[in-house]
Amino acid sequence: MTRPEPAHAFAAGASAPASVTLDVEGMHCAACAERIERVLGRTPGIASAVVNLPLERADVRFDGPADPAAAVAAVRRAGYDAHVRPSGSQARRAADEARAVARRADERRTAALLIMTAVLGAPFLVEMAGMAVGAHGLLPPWLQLALATPVQLLVGARFYRGAWAALRGGAANMDVLVALGSTAAYGWSAVEVLAYGGHGALYFEAAVAVLGFVLLGNLLQARATAGASAALTALGELIPGRARLHLPDGREEDVAVDALRAGDIVRVRPGERFPVDGLVVEGRSDADEQLVTGESKPVAKAAGDAVIAGAMNGSGSLLVEASAVGEDATPARIGRLVARAQLAKAPVQRLVDRVTAVFVPVVVGIAAATFVGWLLAGAGAGAALGHAIAVLVIACPCALGLATPAALVAGTGAGARAGILVRDIEALERAARVNTVVFDKTGTLTAGRPALVASEALDGDGQRLVALAAAIERGSEHPLAQAVVEAAEGQGLDIPVAHDIRAVSGEGITGTVDGSKIAIGGVRLLADIGAHTAPIEAMLARHAAEGRTAVALSEGRRAKGVLAFSDAARPNAAEAVRRLREAGVEVVMLTGDSAEAAAPIALGVGIERVEAGARPADKLATIARLRAEGRVVAMVGDGINDAPALAAADIGVAMGGGADVALETAGIALLRPDLRLAPAALSLSRRTVATIRQNLVWAFAYNVVGLPLAALGFLSPAIAGAAMALSSVSVVLNALRLSRWRMDP
Repeated sequence: MTRPEPAHAFAAGASAPASVTLDVEGMHCAACAERIERVLGRTPGIASAVVNLPLERADVRFDGPADPAAAVAAVRRAGYDAHVRPSGSQARRAADEARAVARRADERRTAALLIMTAVLGAPFLVEMAGMAVGAHGLLPPWLQLALATPVQLLVGARFYRGAWAALRGGAANMDVLVALGSTAAYGWSAVEVLAYGGHGALYFEAAVAVLGFVLLGNLLQARATAGASAALTALGELIPGRARLHLPDGREEDVAVDALRAGDIVRVRPGERFPVDGLVVEGRSDADEQLVTGESKPVAKAAGDAVIAGAMNGSGSLLVEASAVGEDATPARIGRLVARAQLAKAPVQRLVDRVTAVFVPVVVGIAAATFVGWLLAGAGAGAALGHAIAVLVIACPCALGLATPAALVAGTGAGARAGILVRDIEALERAARVNTVVFDKTGTLTAGRPALVASEALDGDGQRLVALAAAIERGSEHPLAQAVVEAAEGQGLDIPVAHDIRAVSGEGITGTVDGSKIAIGGVRLLADIGAHTAPIEAMLARHAAEGRTAVALSEGRRAKGVLAFSDAARPNAAEAVRRLREAGVEVVMLTGDSAEAAAPIALGVGIERVEAGARPADKLATIARLRAEGRVVAMVGDGINDAPALAAADIGVAMGGGADVALETAGIALLRPDLRLAPAALSLSRRTVATIRQNLVWAFAYNVVGLPLAALGFLSPAIAGAAMALSSVSVVLNALRLSRWRMDP
C-alpha cells in the first residue's frame, strides 16, 4: 500500500501557525536584510520579523493567526522575492537546491559583470597611474564616456533597482549610497563631455572603480556567507529521501521518508543512513553517529537500542520501529533550533540596528555638507563633488551590519557540529561571562544508572560471587540486576544456569544454582533463610557509609559476601572539571543526594564545593545566592528534575543524548552525554563574542576614520570604493575563522 505524500503546510483548510519562515531571494548585503525587516515590521498583523542574510531566511511572527501571503507581499514591496519555506523535509531539500542553483546562477552573472567592468576599467587604471605622476588627458574624453557608459548602465542597474525599492518604502540603504555616488561621478563627467567637450574635471574612473569594487565585495561576501551556513545545510541533508517500509505481511516497499509515520517498521541495510529516529526491533549492527552527535566511535546497536536519523548503519541489517520521522527527527529538530538561534537578534546587534537605521540619512547630510564646504573653501565644483562622492562611498554600512550575524552563524554552526546546540543567542552572550558552573550529580556528573563497583567475598573468590549473582539476576529488569549481569559479561565470566527464581517483595531475590539455594538482598532476607549474617554486616555498613548501595549474597545457609553498587561518574567528568578550573571557573556540585553519597563522586571528579541534600526549592535558593554574590552562573542538569534551577541560572545547559530533554530545555543543549562539551560551550561562546567585538571595532573604526578622511579630501572615490569592499569582506572572513573551531580532544 503506497502512502500519499503529505500536504503542503499552508494548504486550504490547514490551521495557520503564529509564525512563518520565508525563503528570501535577492539580498546581497546586510542593509538588504535590515530593509526587509523594517518593511515587515511596519506591516499590519506582523508582531516582529528577523531576517538572516547568510541563511537567506526571514522569521516572521504575527500578532494573531499567521498570514503568510501578507508577509510575502511585504517582502516583495521591499524589492525582493520570498516564498513560504516548505514544511516537509523533501520539499525543503528541493527548495534549498533550487535556491542554491539560483544563487550560483546569480554569482555567475555577477562574475560576468565583474569581468566586463575589469576589461572596460583597465584603461582607467592607466589614466589613474598617469594622474599620480602628473600626466593628464591620456584617455580622450569621448573614449572615457564610451568605456564608462556600459558599466554605469549594466552594473549600476542592480543598485538603481535596490535604491528605488528602498526609497519607495521610505528607507535608504547601501544601494542608495552607491547609486548616488556613482551617478554623481558619471553624470557630472558625462555633462562635461557632452556639453563642454570634456575640458573640465572628469570622474569616470571614480564611477567605474566604485561600481567594480562594490560588485567585487558583493561577490566575495556572497560566497563567504554561503559557506557560513554550510553546516546547517549539511545537517538537513543527512536524512535520506527514501526508506524501505516493512509491511505486516513481510513485504518491503520503497516509500518517501515524508510518508512514514511513528510506529512504522523500516528496513535499514548495511551502509545506509537511518531515515528515522526509533528503536531496533530486529538485528545487530553498529552506527556511526558522528555527524549527528559528534561521537567519533561507532555505537553497537541491537534489539531495544535507540537509533538516530541521519546516522550511518554499519555492517548489519536492522529493522527499526520509527518513533520520530521527517520534521520530528533529530537532525531536522536540531536544524530548526540552530536556524532559530541564527535568526535571532543578539542584544549587541539591536544597538547596531539602531545606529544603521539613521546612518544613511546622516551620511547623505555629511556628503552634502562636504560639497558645500569645499565650494565655500574655494575648490571647484568638480573637486567638491569628488570629495562628496568619496564620503558617500566610504560610508556604506555593510561591514557594520554583517559584524554580528556573520559571527553568530559561524559560531553556532561550529557548535552544532561539535554537539553543542545554542538555542538562545542571548544565552550565548551570557555564557561568555560565566565564572561559576553548578553541576547536578545524578544523570549529569554520573550516568544515572548504578554500576557494580565492588564484590567482596568472604572466601576471597569475588568473581564466583558475581557469577552466582548474575545467574539469579539475569532475567530481572531491576537496575541493580542489570548492573550485575553487565559486570559479569564485562569480566567474561561463565554464568551458570539458575532455576526456581523467585522475587521476595521488598527484600530481594532467591533461586537455585547447581542444587544450592542462592539469596541476594538485605540482612533480613538472609536471616529469614537461616544464614549467619554477622560476618558481612560490617561490610554492608562500611559501603553504606561510603554512599554505596550494598546487598548480601548467601549460598545455602552461609553468607558468601557483599556486592556494592554506585552511580559512577561519567568517563569525562573529571576532565571537564579540570578544564573549567583551568579557565578560572569555580565548579559546584548541587545534589539532592546525601553528603555521604555525593562525597565520593565529588572527590573523584575534583569538585571541592558540594551542596548536598538540596530539594528543588533549595537548588533555586542556592542559584539565587550565588548570583547575589555577583557570580555569573551556568547550571548544568539533565533538563527534567533540574528545570527550575536551569531557568533560575544566568544560563541553563541541558545534558542529553539528542533526546527531547536536550533539545527543548535551557539556552544551550549538549547533544551527547560528554561533559567536556560544557567547558567547550563556554570556550565557543567566548570566541564568538570576541569575534563579534573584533568585527564591530573594525567596522566602527572604518567608518569613524574613513568619513572624516573622505570629507577632508584625503580619499579619492576609487580608493574609498576599494576600502569599503575590503571592510565587508574582512569582517566576513574574520567571522569564518569560527567555522574552524573544534573542541579540544
